[in-house]
Amino acid sequence: MGSPQDDRFRRLVHEHTAAIGNYIRRRLYPLTLADLDDLVEETLLVVWRRIDDVPNDAELPWMIGVARNVLRNARRSQYRRSNFESTLSVAPDNPSAEDLVIADASVRDALLSLNDDDREVLMLNAWDGLDTHALGIALSITTNAAAVRLTRAQARFRERFAAAQVI
Repeated sequence: MGSPQDDRFRRLVHEHTAAIGNYIRRRLYPLTLADLDDLVEETLLVVWRRIDDVPNDAELPWMIGVARNVLRNARRSQYRRSNFESTLSVAPDNPSAEDLVIADASVRDALLSLNDDDREVLMLNAWDGLDTHALGIALSITTNAAAVRLTRAQARFRERFAAAQVI
């Protein structure tokens, strides 16, 4: 046999678990029935930890008070979780492998159809992150000339890329 506290806890569980479960079930919303067992279990865990605090003349009301607090904590957690989830944006669908291959091939074909100067300006800008000022320095031209070259190269690339998508 166990200690007197273990015996008392077993008796409390046997006598009052159904009443605690019914109390929580009737007040479960907005939680779901799937949460019911966890809430009863959490209530009994608190009772087990605080077995010496359970008054002899008011066991069920005291346990219902514990269940009430457990239920309020669960509702607060659900409320915080719902609020947090409402701030999240839905992740966009990832493109299929086929879409990526086709897009990569189209980009490659459009780039290869450009002359070397256009391709170099675009790659320095897009891949190496150079702005028009840095392009001017890298290409030994003025910032204005770099901006014009970049704009024209981008326009030619868009034309070639659009043509590759139609085919």
